[in-house]
This record gives sequence, structure tokens and C-alpha cells, in this order.
Amino acid sequence: MNTLDAIQARRAIKHYDPAHVMTDAEIRQLLEAAMQAPTAFNIQHWRFVTVIDPEVRKQIRAAAWDQAQVTDSSLLIVMCADKNAWKKEPARYWKKAPQPVQDFLVPAIGPYYEGRDQVQRDECMRSCGLAGMTIMLAAKAMGYDSCPMDGFDFDAVAKIIKLPEDHVISFMIAVGKGTQPVWPKPGQLSYDEVVIENTFG
Repeated sequence: MNTLDAIQARRAIKHYDPAHVMTDAEIRQLLEAAMQAPTAFNIQHWRFVTVIDPEVRKQIRAAAWDQAQVTDSSLLIVMCADKNAWKKEPARYWKKAPQPVQDFLVPAIGPYYEGRDQVQRDECMRSCGLAGMTIMLAAKAMGYDSCPMDGFDFDAVAKIIKLPEDHVISFMIAVGKGTQPVWPKPGQLSYDEVVIENTFG
């Protein structure tokens, strides 16, 4: 399936075959695709928590309005990010770049984020969004369905997965084999309403 076909075919699927098991190789393929998503300064601060344990899934389902896809999907990914990745050995993010590039970019990372809590958090959300879309499109190309989720108690899930203090949860993604046909898209806005040329005014 090519990328444009995957974009058109991807839908947020709620009903999954609970008996289907993704292989370790498939999970790795999916998440290695996600790791190709871009991040500012190449800090790669996303962290993908793959929830495999059925008991942990049950706990998260209880914190997610009892949504069945939490436990029935083949894979549940909690999309997290390390807010302080920018200051954790930043030179490693550019170690294979030409020396002049390293000399320019590595010293710029600290001043951009230092003391800017909102920027740090916003960057986490942007990066997880880019990685999450990559996961969902890659899943579709691999023959799987997916569902992005933010309908859950973030604090409760953070405790369940033992989220470090300097990390943040962006959203979750369920991945698996859908069991019901999708209905037509319920209400797409028109191109002219969504696309603004040059300025709003």
C-alpha cells in the first residue's frame, strides 16, 4: 500500500480481534518506522511504552472509560516524551553530522529550551503527534488498524506505567485487526474552509 492509499484508508477503529497477536518482529518494524519521524534539533524525545501485560491493560482500561480497544487491540502504545531530552548528552543527537554542523547546532540546543517549560512541553506534543501519525500510517500499510486515544485519566495512566517525573504523556494508540466495517466519514469539512491562502484577512 502506498502512502496516499494508507492516508485515505486509515480510520480510528474501536473494535478489534482480541485473539490476534502481533509478532515481536511486527511490533519492532512498526516502532522503528515511528523512530523515523522528525523532532526539533533531532532530540528524539519520544518514548513509546508498549503495554503487553494483560493485567496492566486492564488497569489502563479502567482509567480509560472502559474502552474495549484498550484490552482488545493487539498492541497498546502510550505515547510519551522526555521533556529534558534536550539536556541529556545533546551531542549524541548530532554525532554523525559534519563537524561544522555539530559545532553550530549542539550549542544552540540548550539556549532554545533552557527555562522555557511551555516550549519543552509543546515540543513533546508536536513530536509525539508526528510519531503517532507515522505509527498509524505504517500500521495501515502493514495491514493493521489503529485508534488514537486521549479519552483517559492521564494522571492515573502515568502512575500505572510508572512515568518518570520529567516525562509527559501525549496520547495512546491502539493497534490491531479491526472486526467491523467502517462507516463513511461522518462529516469532512470542505477544502475551501480548511485551506487558507496567504492570510485569513
